[in-house]
Amino acid sequence: MIYLARHGQTAYNLEGRFQGWGDVPLNETGREQARQLALAVAAVEPITLVSSNISRALQTATIVSELIGLEPQIDARFAETETGEWTDRSFADVAAEDPEAFTAFVELEADWGFPGGESFATQAARVAAGLDDWRARSETGATVIICHGNVIRLALRAAGRDGSERPDNGSLVAL
Repeated sequence: MIYLARHGQTAYNLEGRFQGWGDVPLNETGREQARQLALAVAAVEPITLVSSNISRALQTATIVSELIGLEPQIDARFAETETGEWTDRSFADVAAEDPEAFTAFVELEADWGFPGGESFATQAARVAAGLDDWRARSETGATVIICHGNVIRLALRAAGRDGSERPDNGSLVAL
């Protein structure tokens, strides 16, 4: 069984800014969310803990690791979408400047890509490859992957669920 967990909150989550592959650390709320997530992760008794290579996911995975005793294995296939020129910008500014593109972002339109960044189709392919790999390795128990909102949304969509769900920071979702 695969579980996806969203990293704890950052200042950018709170402000409504694009983080992409940026190095944005957890804030205090995010660290507390990671501690609560650790309890939920412990309850599913994982045999493997995996983390995106992005710092906010790694920070979350480190906090989870301290409780469950599993060292996180880093897998860049679970990194957030590379947001290119939108990185560090506010959602409000981008929505006002380019409402059509912002709607494509919100709706996870597969053929749309961030200016100077990554398309959701490209991200979906790397996430799917990562999930296939970890499913093959996890036949005897649960794997928890600490990742990002769009990773979870794309994985849910690929699993036939509604990818419009926006997972909360620190949430755990069974695939």
